[in-house]
Amino acid sequence: MFSVLKSFLETKTTLNNDAVTHICSHFKFLQTNRNEILIRYNDLAKHYYFINKGCVRLFTITKEGQEISRYFAYEGTFVTALPSFIDQKPAEEFLQTIEKAELLSISRADFYKLVQSFPEFAKIYTEILELGFIVAQKRIYGFQGFDAMEKVKWVIKNQPQLLLRVSNKMAASYLGMSPATLSRIKSKL
Repeated sequence: MFSVLKSFLETKTTLNNDAVTHICSHFKFLQTNRNEILIRYNDLAKHYYFINKGCVRLFTITKEGQEISRYFAYEGTFVTALPSFIDQKPAEEFLQTIEKAELLSISRADFYKLVQSFPEFAKIYTEILELGFIVAQKRIYGFQGFDAMEKVKWVIKNQPQLLLRVSNKMAASYLGMSPATLSRIKSKL
């Protein structure tokens, strides 16, 4: 149940086995169904999730009812509605499993307790924040001026799992194009 998290911690830090076991003891196993909502719009993000198995997405819904995918997370990564998790203001997005998933959930209080108790865990948190910032910046600036084909090529290079595991509808909303356009481009590749 904790083998993926333990491997993650061991590759990212020099924590000893006792520390890794202590950290893992703060996580609870959660098995979810496909399309299960973990955080609803306007909820407070009270948990951070580590993905053992499955795929999770962050998305919002426009006033017209259109879903816009913002981020996808896969095995071996952490995910939550981060702005809400940090400032404890209502999330302005949804967090949803898009596959049957096995997650490890940690409460906000326990997460920050580990950040304060273990400098190595604090370093992991910093890396998570930095990586999230870099991915968001690359996506924003990378997509500026890109046509649809260039966006798809960028995703293939930078986020190859996306087109393999995510529906065309969700991937298209992430890329800012229609599912029909994405299908047409994929058929040309």
